Amino acid sequence: MTTESFTSTGNLRPLAGTDRFGRLIERRDGADFPYYNGVPVELSAVKWIIVWLAVAAGFAALLFIPTADNLGALLPRALFVAIPLAVLALVAGRAWTAIFRRVRLADVGAMFFFAALNIAITAVVGGLVSLLFQMAPNSVIEDAGSGGVVDTVALYVGSGIQLVGEELFVVLPFLALMYFLFTKAGVSRKTAIVLAWIISAVWFGAAHLPTYDWNWAQAIIVIGSARIALTLAFIRTKNLWVSAGAHIINDWVLITVAMVTAGAVAA
Repeated sequence: MTTESFTSTGNLRPLAGTDRFGRLIERRDGADFPYYNGVPVELSAVKWIIVWLAVAAGFAALLFIPTADNLGALLPRALFVAIPLAVLALVAGRAWTAIFRRVRLADVGAMFFFAALNIAITAVVGGLVSLLFQMAPNSVIEDAGSGGVVDTVALYVGSGIQLVGEELFVVLPFLALMYFLFTKAGVSRKTAIVLAWIISAVWFGAAHLPTYDWNWAQAIIVIGSARIALTLAFIRTKNLWVSAGAHIINDWVLITVAMVTAGAVAA
């Protein structure tokens, strides 16, 4: 038995019902992931490698361009988003927008739900890991508000931009892995999703090693586990805006709580 599946760009493609997860994982809206199976465009292995290298280049810009404050950090944060999107547009043409769908009211609710789920997972897993390993602070959150009003505004704006970049940093490799697993390795769609989900979470956690003083337990176990919830937001909705929105809500809550706890923003 098959159902007709709309991709995010509106193309129809038969998708076996048994290849879809249940309602708790995937919505019953017929949407499928783009790119991994030739819809809406075919991305070859070489193109996927180029996209993944662009993701790494954007991360390198974020990591290595020197900045004195959050205002100066706007440039590398913008490049973190712009570089992979520009390369995706180069290889996918007009279909580069397939990872972005219209945001509906239910999607806004999903943003808050997955942000809350992410905070809960982080708290639980972080608490358990802290019993066995020393935990390092996040200096960005710890220093929030200390640079004055302009720097604080730049922190909120810049972190919002960076978090869209972080979603690209995970979602594009996730789709690349789905392509290699589904198309090249010949595994089922469900298996490809699960493996890509886990590997991209480890990839994301590893990227946080410099943030947490190379504390592998904190980066891989805590951050990697929390990433599972954020990627689920994309898996469920096929919409990067939803996972990015959940990520932004999550981090802005943490930043705001840190500032309120520490006192007022420095004058």
